[in-house]
Amino acid sequence: MQAFMQSKLTHWVSVPLAIAALFGAGYWVKGNTLVNHAEATSQVAAKTISSPSAYITLPNFATIADSQGAAVVNISVTGTVKTSGIPGMDPNDPMYEFFRRFQPNQPQTETPMSGMGSGFIVKPEGVILTNAHVVDKADEVIVRLTDKREFKAKVIGVDKLTDVAVLKIDGKDLPTVKIGSTKNSHVGDWVVAIGSPFGFDNTVTAGIISAKSRALPDEGYVPFLQTDVAINPGNSGGPLFNLNGEVIGINSQIYSRSGGYQGLSFAIPIDVAMGIEQQLLDKGKVSRGRLGVGVQSINQDLATSFGLKTNSGALVSNVEKNGPADKAGLEPGDVILKFNNQVIDRSSDLPPMVANIVPGSTVKMEVWRKKQLKTLSVRVDEMQTAKAAPLIAPDNKQAKLGVSVRPLTSQELAQVQVKQGLLVEEVGKGPAANAGIQPGDVILAVNGDQVTSVTQLHEKLLPNSKNIALLVMRGDNKIYVPVKIS
Repeated sequence: MQAFMQSKLTHWVSVPLAIAALFGAGYWVKGNTLVNHAEATSQVAAKTISSPSAYITLPNFATIADSQGAAVVNISVTGTVKTSGIPGMDPNDPMYEFFRRFQPNQPQTETPMSGMGSGFIVKPEGVILTNAHVVDKADEVIVRLTDKREFKAKVIGVDKLTDVAVLKIDGKDLPTVKIGSTKNSHVGDWVVAIGSPFGFDNTVTAGIISAKSRALPDEGYVPFLQTDVAINPGNSGGPLFNLNGEVIGINSQIYSRSGGYQGLSFAIPIDVAMGIEQQLLDKGKVSRGRLGVGVQSINQDLATSFGLKTNSGALVSNVEKNGPADKAGLEPGDVILKFNNQVIDRSSDLPPMVANIVPGSTVKMEVWRKKQLKTLSVRVDEMQTAKAAPLIAPDNKQAKLGVSVRPLTSQELAQVQVKQGLLVEEVGKGPAANAGIQPGDVILAVNGDQVTSVTQLHEKLLPNSKNIALLVMRGDNKIYVPVKIS
């Protein structure tokens, strides 16, 4: 793929106000010469305008569209989602929420779903990158190329923390994109997006990089690229190119009050995405480093109180007992200034830095403690991704709920502000579904007894149990749900 070359075409820039001012002052332009009208007939030295000030060169995005468009694909997904509601009542009805609160045990139904997105081919044998949310809960994924060929894709792996997914189609010698790096990109650089907004295949939009390393709520492991490129539903998973025709990001999110483009778009840096792709292809999962600390940002007042000259760094608010940071000697109130020789500008810089460390590695941290610099060595652990444990009875004597649950992680416990609980990840056919238990519910207790593990929940479901009461946290509400065991 040839590098992008700027167009030789030039465009005249009209400046009406400047022309009006020149005529008002008795000046006019002849060729490249500025002449005073009052002295136009006399032999005077004319002032010359240099040619570059009258012309500008604009980037030609057609080269990128022509050379890279064939490697950008349209993705269509179909599947079913489990929903619960009040039969015969529109969820938009003002009274819907009222009845939902007093009738929580509504049966779940399977509703067909469909979606669309974009992606791009990174390997000629058919490896495709897209967003995890594009293929989430999909039963079937169809990839369509620009030459109208369609392939049924296999989802190789999904990483929800970075919103990256890897697909595979059966093909060979397929067109591929050229991979670049965000390290060589700067705020103000031109960028180009190709995707399928609202299903319109291979739509090209352009803009500039508005900011780098942007932190978004609940997205702590991705230093997003912020752009003003027009991104709409259907663009998700598509590539973001620089002017060299290299992919530097995956378009992922927009900030909008209307649901459509409003000038704020966010892309996953390609450096992050390619690291995830390699792990999913090699191991089928993603390993991340873990430090075991909670951090917060530093404002000017905090910087002054800690004796710092700037408000850079990550302020340690809590340290997990017996965690990697605790064993390294890190304390609440320390300010981490450098991690693995990388400067921390803001607290949001630290999570992706730690996540990128190979678990088991030992790295150095530079911290500010009691107005003095200290260097600590920490052995980074692996972040454990909690797995759902299917709640299936070992024999016919034990009751079955028909759900998959797992203990809440420490981060989730802090988020929902409870001390224990089991997160419902899947609900199949059975007593739980009939009672209205939903994915995302947190089971806190059975018949008034708290549960902290799947084993405890098994023990509470006695063989002769016919009815149980589950204390469930749903959103901000805690409700008892009666479950009839068959």
